[in-house]
Amino acid sequence: MTENPIKKVVIAGGGTAGWMTAAALAKLIGKHLDIRLIESDAIGTVGVGEATIPTLHIFHQLLGLKEQEVMAATNATFKLGIMFENWRDTGADYLHSFGSLGKDCWAAQFHHFWRKGLEKGIDFEIGDYCKEHLAARSHRFAALPNQDRNHAYHLDASLYARFLRSFAETHGVSRTEGQILEVQLNRDNGFIEALHLDTGECVEGDLFVDCTGFRGLLIEGALHSGYHDWTHWLPCDRAIAVQTATVAPPVPYTRSIARESGWQWRIPLQSRVGNGLVYCSRYMDELQASAQLLENLEGEPISDPRVIPFRTGTRRRHWNKNCIAIGLSGGFIEPLESTSIHLIQRSVVRLMQLFPSRGICVADVNEFNAQTIQEMEYIRDFIVLHYHVTERSDSKFWRYCRSMPIPDSLAHRLEMFRDSGSLFKYEADLFGVASWVQVMLGQGLMPARHHPITDLMGDAELASFLDNIRQQVRRQVDNLPGHLDFLDHYCKAQTV
Repeated sequence: MTENPIKKVVIAGGGTAGWMTAAALAKLIGKHLDIRLIESDAIGTVGVGEATIPTLHIFHQLLGLKEQEVMAATNATFKLGIMFENWRDTGADYLHSFGSLGKDCWAAQFHHFWRKGLEKGIDFEIGDYCKEHLAARSHRFAALPNQDRNHAYHLDASLYARFLRSFAETHGVSRTEGQILEVQLNRDNGFIEALHLDTGECVEGDLFVDCTGFRGLLIEGALHSGYHDWTHWLPCDRAIAVQTATVAPPVPYTRSIARESGWQWRIPLQSRVGNGLVYCSRYMDELQASAQLLENLEGEPISDPRVIPFRTGTRRRHWNKNCIAIGLSGGFIEPLESTSIHLIQRSVVRLMQLFPSRGICVADVNEFNAQTIQEMEYIRDFIVLHYHVTERSDSKFWRYCRSMPIPDSLAHRLEMFRDSGSLFKYEADLFGVASWVQVMLGQGLMPARHHPITDLMGDAELASFLDNIRQQVRRQVDNLPGHLDFLDHYCKAQTV
């Protein structure tokens, strides 16, 4: 353990990662800390991560933020899941929604009862037994008192960073304008001592948080922390993003449309739509990708297309010496399931849980790194599932994805589900059983059998059990207002 108490925290980089970090540290543990964030208006942020998952509620609750205020300030709409189009095969669509499926029993989850129902001719899609799934398909939603927080948001990432900046500065964070030219290291222990800016200023600190994006100026450029490359499992390495005018009411789900060498996103905000194409440059060049994206837009473009190169993977060390990488500087799992902001949140919370107020402890650093990488590996497996379990063979890209070797951990899960329908949620696993079930079924993987405990139900009892759940879900959804009507009432966007 170092003997240097942490008094000065320097956050290198703004954007979503930088200002989420600054806001949380300042509000929750920053009473005796000097927190400074360095960013340059001359350096753009990626700023296309406009879809989130429900865990963001936890972050907002910790900060004491009101949902309506955040949504109005960020042009946000509600998100109940992701519609996957053409992923299993061209023309085959399915929805991965938030929320739970039906009712489990102690020995078997609901999908076993649903699976047996199919054998008995009770042929309803599994989403009919989930309120969030049916509400998304019906374009209905309302945030009601005391309901489960099984919704997320589509939001403007740049406006979100601006909102959090105002919050952080109100709680004492100071912002310094400037570009980082040099990272000064201690000659004896290799720790970061200061950052030299293009303005001539030298910013000293005790703890440094690298939020410099893919560049990783501190964690990699200065400390050479290494990288686990996952492109053999997640081959897409480019994204092109563009905004379009709104042409239809916003739906309460993200659209993910598989193309021949990647996939296209559509994310509806209150006053515009975020669009992009994620693709693999081995199978499609930039001109082809841009043309494909522009040909498949709904609404006129209101921004110039922007190309974003990336490499999927994770830092070998997210915390190295007195530097912690948060956000894209720590690694990147492509945006298919909207996990980027969640991973920022998890790293920020983990940093606060292990905050080295009296000095840096090696055991805490090792725990931070182990937890972060394990969490990313579980998410990685879930994303690889979408690509590998597919019936598509219409392009070189999809043929590669179908035949590529996959992580042993994912192969084990697929084998269990295929053979017996068995699924388990592990402690560090972000996605629960309902998510794995929906994607596996949606991609065409059906269990060979159901759990024998379901056979304790007679045919009439099973039919009644399934029908009661389905009818209850339908009644709940029928009582909800339309998504757009509720947005206008609840959190109409501020003029931006």
